Amino acid sequence: MKRLLMGNEAAALGAIRAGVEVVTGYPGTPSTEILETVVREREAAGARIYAEWSVNEKAALEVAAGAAISGRRALAVMKQVGLNVASDPLMSLNYLGVRGGLVLAVADDPGPISSQTEQDTRHFGQYAKVAVFDPSSPEEAYAMMADAFEYSEKYGRPVIFRPTTRVCHSYGSVEILPPLRGPEQGGAERRGFEKSGGRWVIFPSLAYKNHIQIEADLARMASDFSAYPGNHLRVSGRGVDAGDSNTGGDPRPVLGIAAGGVSCAYAEETLGPLAGPFKYLKIATVPLPPALALEFLDGLEEALVLEELDPVIEKELVYLAGQRRLPVKVRGKLSGDMPNAGENRPDSVENAIKFFLNRDSPGGGGACYRAGIPQDAASPAAPPALQPPRGPAPAGASAPPRSGAAAPALPARPPVLCAGCPHRGSFFAVKEAVRQFARGRKAVYSGDIGCYTLGNARPLDMTDTCLCMGAGITMAQGINRAEPSALNFAFIGDSTFFHSGIPGVVNAVYNNANISIVILDNSTTAMTGNQPHPGTGVTAAGESSGRISIAAVLEALGVKRIAKASPFAVEEAKEAAASMFGGTGVRAIIFEGPCVMSGKAAAGRAGPLTIDDGKCTRCKLCITRLGCPAVSLAGDSVRVDPVTCTGCLVCASVCPSGAIAAPAGGTA
Repeated sequence: MKRLLMGNEAAALGAIRAGVEVVTGYPGTPSTEILETVVREREAAGARIYAEWSVNEKAALEVAAGAAISGRRALAVMKQVGLNVASDPLMSLNYLGVRGGLVLAVADDPGPISSQTEQDTRHFGQYAKVAVFDPSSPEEAYAMMADAFEYSEKYGRPVIFRPTTRVCHSYGSVEILPPLRGPEQGGAERRGFEKSGGRWVIFPSLAYKNHIQIEADLARMASDFSAYPGNHLRVSGRGVDAGDSNTGGDPRPVLGIAAGGVSCAYAEETLGPLAGPFKYLKIATVPLPPALALEFLDGLEEALVLEELDPVIEKELVYLAGQRRLPVKVRGKLSGDMPNAGENRPDSVENAIKFFLNRDSPGGGGACYRAGIPQDAASPAAPPALQPPRGPAPAGASAPPRSGAAAPALPARPPVLCAGCPHRGSFFAVKEAVRQFARGRKAVYSGDIGCYTLGNARPLDMTDTCLCMGAGITMAQGINRAEPSALNFAFIGDSTFFHSGIPGVVNAVYNNANISIVILDNSTTAMTGNQPHPGTGVTAAGESSGRISIAAVLEALGVKRIAKASPFAVEEAKEAAASMFGGTGVRAIIFEGPCVMSGKAAAGRAGPLTIDDGKCTRCKLCITRLGCPAVSLAGDSVRVDPVTCTGCLVCASVCPSGAIAAPAGGTA
């Protein structure tokens, strides 16, 4: 069956055909119709697809990311300036990876026709080190969407699908193909979040290792793309008679045209009736396929590049020609042969091609381009591969000693929550509430950026995901869409709540998410040195200001169930956490306890705790369940470090024998 479809409609139907299960986005021309078509067509296709308009593009990508790391195929839709808003999660998500395919449909607007800026999303792809698929027509958009999902799952990374305005809003006769994957086909074993031992928490050491893999994957992608059907090379005029007027007696093409995106459609309309000789290279992906590009450049004297908006393909061809010392002149935006702003049009592309092929040559064939270039000049051999520069040693590596015997290796010192940190009590209370009252339900803990990211360390093991600032609340929503039966907790600090957490709360309330938000309010921006924030009532200059209440903000945003507790009162905190289990919708707990480094923690505390050896049974639960650095083993005995202990008494609540207590006459 064939249907006359707008490019955006074709892309949406391509995603449905590919088995997409979660679609998020923020409206913006020229991308809007993609999500609208999914909503309109999902029932007719018999597909169970969750779709939402998110509060912004950042939230949209984070919700989609939560679904994708849970094994679902997800699509996030936005326009090019929206990717600016979503750039934070995009940069980190490639380091984190995905399990189900994740495609960002980012519509560029050359012209611009309906945008405040012209931007080329292919640069974002190169910057974030993710693959970009660049369709040239509605028909290709339909087929290419499935390819994008396949590549995403093959490499376990997000990819970008980048149509431009004339592809988004033009129409084509699209052949509707059978579904590639439905809810019951393929990938069923991947549905549901898997904790995977910190796999989804982006720490510096993990980022370093993943960066190495990203670079290796980019090289593999580039090699794969040489065989990708969307990229192809056509040689016209090869094998024609030596006397043909179009060849000047030489059937070997010395002129080539390379194009990407909608410019391919314009170029092919012009080149179709021409006999040659010329080479034509169609590029639909970033990274550029090097083997195909080198085959295109081989033997050419000049090449013309047609693309929107920036000289991405042109720069790659110039680089390859220079690297291999190929005597070919690459023309395009950099050389001033093509405009460096605005969209290409059918007539402008046609004029450029005809001028390029026939300039100063009444007989055609581009013979003038051979002037001054030896016909028998052989391409020199490629230079030897460059050795990688010697950079700084990776993090954690020991520097060699300057002299004398080799220095001993330093012991590993993983970062941990401080002794007396209120976050430890908060994490422990939620963990215990789930253990005692959740009746076997699976619980997933989405974290965020801050000291509390360290909740991932054992024995707490309470941070299953961490992507970027504010993403915990939105990723929890995506995980919940992928696995509705699970309990989803999103941990976020007070400063991060004001930074970028509020839009996530709005998104959750607006889209009827079923999550529990846990706000760890330690009254400061702790990780960066205890700077103030809007919830402290103090400015950077130390002046008093209006303190913004987190609870009041939550209530104003429509959160109906809000609980407060002290993380140092473990039973009270546990009850507050358990109160989140019943019902549906967005719930919130605010754990209020000062940071131990802020100077406020000492109020009401008598100092370090002591352990009664007579009562201590050596069960070690104070160590194995909390991981406080102030409590350790000395031989077979448990000891409290008097220098680091703050007397918070959380460990005392764990001790079954009552062996841990405040010093005589003290309070805590």
